[in-house]
Amino acid sequence: MKLYEDLVSGKEKLSLVGLGYVGMPIAVAFARKVKVVGFDLNAAKIDLYKSGIDPTNEVGNEVIKNTAVEFTADAAKLKEAKFHIVAVPTPVNDDHTPDLSPVEGASRILGQNLTKGSIVVFESTVYPGVTEDICVPILEQESGLKCGVDFKVGYSPERINPGDKVHRLETITKIVSGMDEETLNVVAQVYEIVVEAGVYRAESIKVAEAAKVIENSQRDINIAFMNELSIIFNKMGIDTKSVLAAAGTKWNFLNFQPGLVGGHCIGVDPYYLTYKAEELGYHSQIILSGRRINDDMGKYVAENLVKNLIKADIPVKSAKVAILGFTFKENCPDTRNTKIIDIYNELREYGITAKVTDDNADADEAKRLYGITFTPMKEIKDCDAVILAVAHESYKQLGMDDLSALYADNGKQKVLTDLKGVLDRKEYENAGYLYWRL
Repeated sequence: MKLYEDLVSGKEKLSLVGLGYVGMPIAVAFARKVKVVGFDLNAAKIDLYKSGIDPTNEVGNEVIKNTAVEFTADAAKLKEAKFHIVAVPTPVNDDHTPDLSPVEGASRILGQNLTKGSIVVFESTVYPGVTEDICVPILEQESGLKCGVDFKVGYSPERINPGDKVHRLETITKIVSGMDEETLNVVAQVYEIVVEAGVYRAESIKVAEAAKVIENSQRDINIAFMNELSIIFNKMGIDTKSVLAAAGTKWNFLNFQPGLVGGHCIGVDPYYLTYKAEELGYHSQIILSGRRINDDMGKYVAENLVKNLIKADIPVKSAKVAILGFTFKENCPDTRNTKIIDIYNELREYGITAKVTDDNADADEAKRLYGITFTPMKEIKDCDAVILAVAHESYKQLGMDDLSALYADNGKQKVLTDLKGVLDRKEYENAGYLYWRL
């Protein structure tokens, strides 16, 4: 196949199907080297990109204004491309089973616009077998073409870390795979155009799929261990952050921290692996145990805040609490699968009024997904407790006077929950705050 040469020479185009936090940066990176068609079903998002606005904050407005990506919501434009990259979300249903509808839908749309001689590479996180057993039949059915004869497929798991300006597409080793040696070579060559760190050639598509799904499962389990330690040390009256700082002086101690595990990767991917394991008759023990711990941490945080309200002799029912931050991680507008909502909902169960503020978050997304309307920081006052929930840079700059202004002047002890431990514990305790962190 001379597809690589045709892409580099400009004879053929590359397409990106799905222009979210993962797909858009990939499209922009490739557009510096080859012709790129960027497709997304969300016409409103496409209009933003065409206007030079980056709603994800991943590359910034200036980059979007100057990129050569041909942004479109017209699926027929995909016919102009021969190398296709699919980067759509793979969420889970309410019962934690995989929701493959986005990747199935993308396969349908792409299949309807697939031409002979194309290569389709999936980047969405899935369990081993999805690419070949689920996506390929859809591509064949919709296109009328035969995989292995008229088109080829590969898999290259995304490793972009939203909000991370250091570990980017260009700087992270890229796993690549193909249905045969010829396809693998072309896929590797194409990604090497933009990935400065180089590629790793997996021996099969299933190996590449498995490698991705265990990366986040490993992180999930390690964070669950830290969360369990936090629960134990909290009962002992020991500060977990201090324990980890001491233990971290050993050369081989792993630097994980307790916290809420949300987002569309770490809190989701393990369920893909355990789902497939269940299909094969194996019930996960370690992975699902970690998931249960992490899924319950929002409730745990809310319960400890309630205990501290009682300690401060503040009536729980009708108490006012400010939640600073709503995104699933710091310095990122993404609110999908945020675990802050678990804290919010649990507090409401106690009759507590919670006000949420987050200038970094996608307010429209939060309203659509959770029915949450953010309160501007300047309008928050007369609170009984404050939860510093997300370690945004803007919140790290807050001083004691800034936080003090959020509380009611009722003579009661100020209840402060600092989830990520960004504040100086001793400073706030010495100032009379009832301080708590994971």
